[in-house]
Amino acid sequence: MSMAGNLRKVTGLGRVGGLRRVARLARRRPRVDLSHPARSPLGSSVVNCVTYRDGRRTGARGDLVDAVRRVRRSGEGFVWLGLHEPTTREFAGIAELFDLHPLAVEDAVEAHQRPKLERYGETLFAVFKTVCYVEHEELTANSEVVDTGEIMVFLGKDFVVTVRHGRHGSLGPLREELESDPGQLAQGPSTVLHAIADHVVDDYLTVIDSVQEDMDQVETDVFAEHGARVDPGRIYQLKRELLELKRAVVPLGRPLEELATQSIRVVAPEIQAYFRDVSDHLSRAKEQIAAFDELLNSILQAHLAQVTVAQNEDMRKITAWAAIVAVPTMVCGVYGMNFDHMPELHWRYGYGMVVGVISVACLLLYRAFRRSRWL
Repeated sequence: MSMAGNLRKVTGLGRVGGLRRVARLARRRPRVDLSHPARSPLGSSVVNCVTYRDGRRTGARGDLVDAVRRVRRSGEGFVWLGLHEPTTREFAGIAELFDLHPLAVEDAVEAHQRPKLERYGETLFAVFKTVCYVEHEELTANSEVVDTGEIMVFLGKDFVVTVRHGRHGSLGPLREELESDPGQLAQGPSTVLHAIADHVVDDYLTVIDSVQEDMDQVETDVFAEHGARVDPGRIYQLKRELLELKRAVVPLGRPLEELATQSIRVVAPEIQAYFRDVSDHLSRAKEQIAAFDELLNSILQAHLAQVTVAQNEDMRKITAWAAIVAVPTMVCGVYGMNFDHMPELHWRYGYGMVVGVISVACLLLYRAFRRSRWL
């Protein structure tokens, strides 16, 4: 769509009451940056709406439609609109204002998407999976280790729309960090896309370091003196959480490779080199996750081997004691038969002799089993 077409569309949208009410949210309500799990206390999905020119925040005048009109009329700067879990109704006007593709809009509202990068005309749509380490005192079979969310980014030549899903991943600190470097932010919306990608991948590495501590603890417990008594559910739970982390990290490789190597109109050439650096960090994260997966398999196999060895030792002990108990059982069984004529049956010292024979036989068997380490 041409610039003139965009301007006509923005002007026409100003006459649509429903869209105008949605677009005015950023102006009529104080700007709130959600750093907590809850949605906006104002009852809206709009987190922040800021216009940047030459890398610096400009004063807020008018509503979102006016901000977009000014940016497109001057041909300088861009608008950054941040949303948190918007509904279809809340997002409809924004999608029409920025001419967003319906398929991308549906993905942004519904969430639960794999990391990906798609192009719709002049708009770039990127999906990032965010991760957060869930603190816990002790890893159990039901412990949640990794919590995931999503950040969707619509990128145009004069706008950035970010849609966040989940209980973490606030972009407020990232926005402040970008605003502290106007020179970098002046390169356009692709700077925001790089900053988000870098922020997400850095969180991957942070979470991986925390998961490694849980793995070290499980490994220590398994190879301790009583490692066979470790609950295998802890290992399976950690493996499931690692799989959740893997689903967030691994699919992001291809989108970052495209951003780093392919020519994309809305991504400044100067920014592509930075995407290569992010891609390198992601490769490190993928390698660590693959190593963790193999290590967990080894830990699980070692634990199962310890359980098998412990069961064999228990069976040998049970067999040894059964053999020892068999001696008095056999002798008592013989002398328990109801016969009148049996050796030593009426002998004065018969009882003592039988008890002595049983004791000596049991002692000899016990020493034999101890020597062979069955007891």
